[in-house]
Amino acid sequence: MEITTRGPNKMATHFDLTAPVMEVPDSYDYNGPNVPNHQSAYAGSPYHQQNNSQLPQSDAGSPASDAVMIKIDVPSPLRDDQQQRYPKEIGKTLLALVFLALNFFLATVSLSLVHDRVPDRDTYGPLPDAFLDRVQPQDWALDVSEILIMVVVNSCVVLITFHKHRFIVMRRVFLLLSVLYLMRSMTMYVTVLPVSSRTYYCSPKSNASSAGVIVKRAFQLISGMGLSINGKQIYCGDYIYSGHTVTLVLGYLVISEYSPKRFWPIHWIYWTASLTGVVMVLVAHGHYTVDVLIAYYATTRLFWTYHTLANNSLLLKQNGNNYIGREWWYFAFRYFERNVRGPIPLQYDCPLSLPTSWAKKSPKLPGRES
Repeated sequence: MEITTRGPNKMATHFDLTAPVMEVPDSYDYNGPNVPNHQSAYAGSPYHQQNNSQLPQSDAGSPASDAVMIKIDVPSPLRDDQQQRYPKEIGKTLLALVFLALNFFLATVSLSLVHDRVPDRDTYGPLPDAFLDRVQPQDWALDVSEILIMVVVNSCVVLITFHKHRFIVMRRVFLLLSVLYLMRSMTMYVTVLPVSSRTYYCSPKSNASSAGVIVKRAFQLISGMGLSINGKQIYCGDYIYSGHTVTLVLGYLVISEYSPKRFWPIHWIYWTASLTGVVMVLVAHGHYTVDVLIAYYATTRLFWTYHTLANNSLLLKQNGNNYIGREWWYFAFRYFERNVRGPIPLQYDCPLSLPTSWAKKSPKLPGRES
């Protein structure tokens, strides 16, 4: 059997595998009597004759000059390797969006029901609170908090839009918000607290809350995205836990997780904006302090636990040693993340297909390989 290889000079070199094989000695003496035979074995090859003349005189007779370079063509990695490791799975993203819409609607329905169960503020004043008792309510502070919410949320939308793996990030954000809204709809319903502010306007209660009234309230809340700044949020009782805090904290976590790490000054700006927005909610007496603390804890624990699972593929297996697998939302996590292999690289591109001439002139978006 013969094997033909080509060196850098494009000359073919033939190897005969049927020739007798000589045993390789344990040591080789380059100054011994076998050195001429070693050189003469390659002296007649075209590669040796052509390249030996190009070597310096001092190296022409050295053992290194007799080396033969064998070039092996290795196939390049598949271009769609990242698509296999990080599939778009648009159908799953749409399903996560449906889950978010259902749970957001459930939260508005819960608030619509709770509104009629809120204790009368003329009879029951705000509960004692370590922060609210020491700060006079400022109605303008709630507007500041909601303006910061809009800034943080829109920044997240821009970031996710230009992320190369935008569908995976969207899917994760939708699922996290779904879980948080589902838990919030239950906590606000099971325990109804007195109104925390003496100045916040609450819509009059309905003596008979029919299904039509509840649905009407829910759609009114949805039309205003749950914000008071547009005059749509006029219902009271959604205290445990703070939806404003959930949105601000989750927005900061998304920006810090999915933007380049060298943008740390921007991360600190959004951290400050989120903290300011949370403080403004308390200054406005929009929530009790415990509402904010529970919202912070629930949001950060869920975000960090989810991403710990997502970034470690071994935790996708539910066994006796994986106690995180006992989370009630783990089955949904496995469904949405089972095809994603490892942490998502911080890469960015334009979501729209640009003309070739534009693509050549456009600068590369910042990012790094993870």
